[in-house]
Amino acid sequence: MRIISWNVAGFRAVLKKGFEKFFHKIDADIFCINESKVNLDQFDFNPRGYKMYLNPAKKKGYSGILVYSKIEPLSVKYGMGIEEHDQEGRMITLEYEDFYLVSVYVPNVKRDLSRLDYRMIWEDDFKKYVKKLEKKKPVIICGDMNVAHEEIDIKNAKANRGNAGFTDEERDKMTKLLKSGFIDTYRYYNPDKELYTWWSYLGHAREKDIGWRIDYFLVSKSIIKKVKNAVIYTDVMGSDHCPIGIDYD
Repeated sequence: MRIISWNVAGFRAVLKKGFEKFFHKIDADIFCINESKVNLDQFDFNPRGYKMYLNPAKKKGYSGILVYSKIEPLSVKYGMGIEEHDQEGRMITLEYEDFYLVSVYVPNVKRDLSRLDYRMIWEDDFKKYVKKLEKKKPVIICGDMNVAHEEIDIKNAKANRGNAGFTDEERDKMTKLLKSGFIDTYRYYNPDKELYTWWSYLGHAREKDIGWRIDYFLVSKSIIKKVKNAVIYTDVMGSDHCPIGIDYD
């Protein structure tokens, strides 16, 4: 089973930039899209053989999660069931026979860190949510988690320390999530590899590969051996992020 996750920074925009070609070429069983920025009436992409699930933000043109799945899930939940968090279309949980899949777009703290306090609350509630799911069956978490966890995950670590996405507080929350029983699949298979998933549009950052790894597949420890491959598709264009994926047995 192949699962793909991609922050497309606007689904309508990426549809004009070769998304459909990559979608069909990669032939994922489940394809998760972050920052879709669409309502159902704003796009027309209905690939044969897939069920579609959309959690749009209340605010038009903002955030949003979209999932295409060949396998019909046993259940689908939009958000985490906390009204404060569920206005921005940041989560879809799909229950399959052997695991839960949580497609997530974690809130950005903003450049001035004005949402850092909110982010800390969100992180705590998210950890409680996925750990509750894990009591029933293993969990796969995928998406833009808006944090470069370790110095290896960011090009200029010392210069960026304290900046949005690389604050000690955000990194600590990721550490605690992993210590609670989840494994970062890419780092598990590539302990020393410096590869990124997001690049600023400024200063030709992508051409120079001045990037951050902020998109992840995390899995419950109990199923890490079922993850056969963890890939970052750095050559796929169309967004300031690139797709990531795992092959799951």
